[in-house]
Amino acid sequence: MLKTRILTAIVLLGLFLPALFYLPLMAWAAVMLALTLVCLREWAGFLHLNNTQTRNYLIVSAVTGVGLLGLLQQFGFHWFFYAALQVFAVVTLFWLCMVPVALYKNAFFKHKALNLFIGWGLMLSLWLALVTAKEVNPFVLLVIISTIWLADSAAYFAGKQFGRHKLAPAISPGKTWEGVAGALLAVALYAVVLKMSGTIATWWVLPGLWVVTIAGIYGDLFESFFKRRANLKDSGQFLPGHGGLLDRVDGVIPALPIGMCLLFWFHYWQQAYSF
Repeated sequence: MLKTRILTAIVLLGLFLPALFYLPLMAWAAVMLALTLVCLREWAGFLHLNNTQTRNYLIVSAVTGVGLLGLLQQFGFHWFFYAALQVFAVVTLFWLCMVPVALYKNAFFKHKALNLFIGWGLMLSLWLALVTAKEVNPFVLLVIISTIWLADSAAYFAGKQFGRHKLAPAISPGKTWEGVAGALLAVALYAVVLKMSGTIATWWVLPGLWVVTIAGIYGDLFESFFKRRANLKDSGQFLPGHGGLLDRVDGVIPALPIGMCLLFWFHYWQQAYSF
C-alpha cells in the first residue's frame, strides 16, 4: 500500500507541474474542471444521491463550468478574475465564520438540497481559484498547495510523536492539538525559507500562510464530518493507494480561495499605502 501511495504521488506530481507551468489557460481550466467534477461526484456520495440524481448534479455543474469557460474566452481574464473574487469573498466568510461554529457544535445542515448547494459552491470556488491563481502567478498556486501538503505531513508526524490532546475527537479522532502546532511550526520554517531565498518579498507571508494552514485544517475536518456521517472511510477510489480525490484536496478547497483573497487584499493595501 505504501509503495502504491508513493508511486501515485510521483505520477501526480509529474503531471501537475508541467500542466501548471506549460498548459495554456483554457486547457488548464478545462482539465481542472474535469477534476472538480470528480470531487463533486464524491461529494454526491456523501449525500447518498442515487445514480440519476448524481448524473443530473454533474450535468448541471459541467454546463455551468463550460458556460464560465465561454465567458472567460469572450470577456477575458480581467473580468473573470474580478467575478471570481466576489465568490472568494463569500466563501472566505463561510470558512472563517460559519464552519468553525459548526465544527465546534459538531453539527452541519441536515437538508440534502442545502448540502448539495454548499458542495457545488465550494467546488466552484476551488475551480475558480485554480484558474485565477495559475494566470496571476503559477508560483502562488504552488506555494499554497505545497503549504497544505507540508502542514498535513507535519501534523501527522507531530501528532504521531507527541499527540496527547484531541482536536476534534467526534469528527476526526486521529487529529491532535500537538499536530496543529507541528503544522504551524513547519509552515513558519517554510515561510522563512521562502523569504530568505527571495521567492517571497515580504515577511507578511508568515501570517498569510498560517491563515492558509488553519483554513486547510478546517477543510480537512469539514470533509471528515460529512464522510463520517455517510459512514465512509474514503471519499472514493479515484487515486490508487490514496482513496478519493476529495480526500487529497480537502485542505486546498478552503485554502486556495482564502489565499487568493489575502493576496488581493495585500496587493490592494500596498497600492493604497504607497499612494
